[in-house]
Amino acid sequence: MRVCGVLSPYDPTVCAAVLGNIASVDDREHNSAFVKLTGMTSLLLIRHAAHDVLGKRILGRTSGIHLNKAGRQQAEQLADRLSVLPIDAVFSSPLERARESAEPLACRLDLSVNIADEFNELDMGDWTNRTLVEMNSSPEWQNWNTFRSNTAPPNGEWMLDVQARAIRKIADLRRQFHCVAIFSHADVIRGALTYFLGMHLDLLFRIEIDPGSINLIQLHDRSVIVRVINAVPIENVLKPPFS
Repeated sequence: MRVCGVLSPYDPTVCAAVLGNIASVDDREHNSAFVKLTGMTSLLLIRHAAHDVLGKRILGRTSGIHLNKAGRQQAEQLADRLSVLPIDAVFSSPLERARESAEPLACRLDLSVNIADEFNELDMGDWTNRTLVEMNSSPEWQNWNTFRSNTAPPNGEWMLDVQARAIRKIADLRRQFHCVAIFSHADVIRGALTYFLGMHLDLLFRIEIDPGSINLIQLHDRSVIVRVINAVPIENVLKPPFS
């Protein structure tokens, strides 16, 4: 499913900022007090912004991929939307495309970008840098994309392990912060969302995670709420994938 901003009413200024209805800077104090009062931890899971290889090659953990002009604009727009929130930490995958997406927001908030290997891209092993055109005819590729829970790329990482490392890190952050922005990659974010939604991992492609999209998870002592999935400008949702 390709969802743009699915939420239930809770704190309107937090959701307004995530969905792109820019709240005022004054709301940051309100949001901070609200979050601390409720004792919850808000996790913003954000996919890195656009780059020139998007939809063309299987990058995996390939380094040296930088945001393009559109991606840099997306990163600035994310900073505009999210800098009104009471974010007390910014974390990122070690890859450049994620770090460059995180830097504008961290700069606005006067925070450092903390690098976390747990939010790194899935290791694609022997498939790294293969084109999607050549992989589409591969039975192994097709099997992996329909049976993620029990298959892995040759010499690559199991999706179950990707999910486990992300969830362990999230549990650690839950004990330290009230509101965290995490810049990562589509499959890592899907792994976290399927876990918190109680979905089977083989159904992860029912969730679309667009470049520069925001997902909001709120963790309480005894419960979790997935409040926003794949929040992007509506015109992006109506475009074909990878356009």
